[in-house]
Amino acid sequence: MSAEATTPGAHSRRRGLPRIDLRRLGRAALLGPPSRDRLPDAMGHVADAHRAHHPDADLTVLRRAYVLAEASHRGQFRKSGEPYITHPLAVTLILAELGAETTTLTASLLHDTVEDTDVTLDQVRAEFGAEVCYLVDGVTKLEKVDYGAAAEPETFRKMLVATGNDVRVMSIKLADRLHNMRTLGVMRPEKQVRIAKVTRDVLIPLAERLGVQALKTELEDLVFAILHPEEYAHTRALIADNATAGDALAAISEDVRRVLREAGIAAEVLVRPRHFVSVHRSGRKRGELRGTDFGRLLVLVAEDADCYAVLGELHTCFTPVISEFKDFIAAPKFNLYQSLHTAVAGPDGAVAEVLIRTHQMHKVAEAGVVALGNPYASADGAEPQDGERADPTRPGWLSRLLEWQQSATDPDTFWTTLRADLAQDAEITVFRAEGGMLGLPVGASCVDAAYAQYGDTAHGCVGARVNGRLAPLSTVLGDGDTVQLLLDRDTASGPSPEWLDHARTPAARIAITGWLAAHPASEGLPAAAPRTPVPVSADRRGGANAVVDLPGATVRLAGCCTPVPPDAVTGFSVRGGVVTVHRRECRAVARMRALDRTPLAVSWADEPEYRVTLHAESFGRPRLLADLTEAIATAGAAIVAATVEPPSEQRVRHTYTLELPDAAGLPGLMRAMRDVPGVYDVSRAQHPATA
Repeated sequence: MSAEATTPGAHSRRRGLPRIDLRRLGRAALLGPPSRDRLPDAMGHVADAHRAHHPDADLTVLRRAYVLAEASHRGQFRKSGEPYITHPLAVTLILAELGAETTTLTASLLHDTVEDTDVTLDQVRAEFGAEVCYLVDGVTKLEKVDYGAAAEPETFRKMLVATGNDVRVMSIKLADRLHNMRTLGVMRPEKQVRIAKVTRDVLIPLAERLGVQALKTELEDLVFAILHPEEYAHTRALIADNATAGDALAAISEDVRRVLREAGIAAEVLVRPRHFVSVHRSGRKRGELRGTDFGRLLVLVAEDADCYAVLGELHTCFTPVISEFKDFIAAPKFNLYQSLHTAVAGPDGAVAEVLIRTHQMHKVAEAGVVALGNPYASADGAEPQDGERADPTRPGWLSRLLEWQQSATDPDTFWTTLRADLAQDAEITVFRAEGGMLGLPVGASCVDAAYAQYGDTAHGCVGARVNGRLAPLSTVLGDGDTVQLLLDRDTASGPSPEWLDHARTPAARIAITGWLAAHPASEGLPAAAPRTPVPVSADRRGGANAVVDLPGATVRLAGCCTPVPPDAVTGFSVRGGVVTVHRRECRAVARMRALDRTPLAVSWADEPEYRVTLHAESFGRPRLLADLTEAIATAGAAIVAATVEPPSEQRVRHTYTLELPDAAGLPGLMRAMRDVPGVYDVSRAQHPATA
């Protein structure tokens, strides 16, 4: 592949920050170590970029890091022919341009020394401190000779665990991969494809989740050129053929500047070209592209309030495209991104997309976690003590990833699951009824929420309440929902295989799969709660709290009418030696008699607990479910199962299966439920049932 084809993102790089000149750096590196009092010539680009973000930075430690890196890598060359030192220099420049602080740049200069030279981690620690040593260790690959085919997935596992403690580890890895992708043209085509696929499946999603858009967009273009060369060539030609497309946006930008100037709003209005992948996606979405589709307008202001002031002026003076409006300031994305998105139509009907943000928001939008500096230093700049290295910026997705990877001991399972997890590129926040929040991927269900909150204890989950309403575990949660998980008191119960159809998070899928594998005989069905043995005579069989005169028979209470003492009951023999017990007024009894089925005498045994199914008919209102369940609990009954049918004409039907300590309390329970405001009827279950 040509050198030109490996640098598709060059057109969109920021002005004033040219790409590092590897040949010049190579010549500078070959001149040998610098004098003790000055910065190496090869570090000039890095120093300028670093001082642009950190004017007071002490470059002494960078000089020492360069001296060690240059001396360690001396005599090593990259496949492109440049001295190897050009690679850590290029990686460091990438991070310096993004605004990384000195510690990150020091570690990036040394990131390959332990892996590729005789330098040890102990030497790095002694010379540069524990923090730099931790970052270097985090990005150091595991030896293939020790791990074989598992080296790559286990290296990523190691890096992710290190990232959980310090997000700067992944920042260095992303910059390292970006420079390697820029120079990938010297590799064999099959190796280019392999590296590009890993970049697409793992590194680009990580860059997106960490908010480092500047790295993510260029990585996307580089991967696009390798994996889809024909579509890339078409997009490149399309951009070249529309070289004057920026003129349309420039004209609109002048109108925007005039409107904001007249409104007294100080703002910087820029035209930002789209990168290759963005143009390609726009073409697939919109068909034929117009001049304004090749870029966006970026409006930068000083304060958050100014963003909304700009939005108001634009929507007043231009025709807004309402469907394109998004407010990521009031509701930031999970990767720290904040901005207002809108689109307006100019006088000629051309539509321009507009991004509105503060200068600080723009810095974070470009650099993500890199822009946060050192999140571990205290306000006075002191380093934290041991045991206080909790990352306040750790996002929810990273915490979930670190949790489930502990269960994925097999490298192949980890690698496959990691790619699947990273493919879920959006996140929601749900609130726990008892307090606290859960971060889950879009499309997550109550099953995912259960395992995120309770871990393996969620095996006993029997239902959930979503926004106060009873809901099945398959319910897909939305952003901002409140969820309460209901757990079975029977610790022997477990998930069913159907749960896998509703589980979206790796943690849930790994836990469910593990339980099913450990309980093959149960086929994943929850174990039934043990019942208290019923005393029976030698020629009688009892079931639940009913006894029937039929040797060897199994007694089962009918679900259609749920009889309890002292109901008048009768029984009928069905297949498999089972006797079903019905209330005498049950419609199933009449059907049995019509079929000439012989009724059997049934009596009640002395049982400590009874189950009954009740229907509550009510008018819909807030807190109805909470009031009903409180009335049931006050009456001393336990809810075994519950369902709520969708409202119909403002009426709601609740069905409860309840366990009573004494059947004599049933009338009082039903009265208590009827006394709940909004409930107009409570009745025993009575519906057709097959014998």
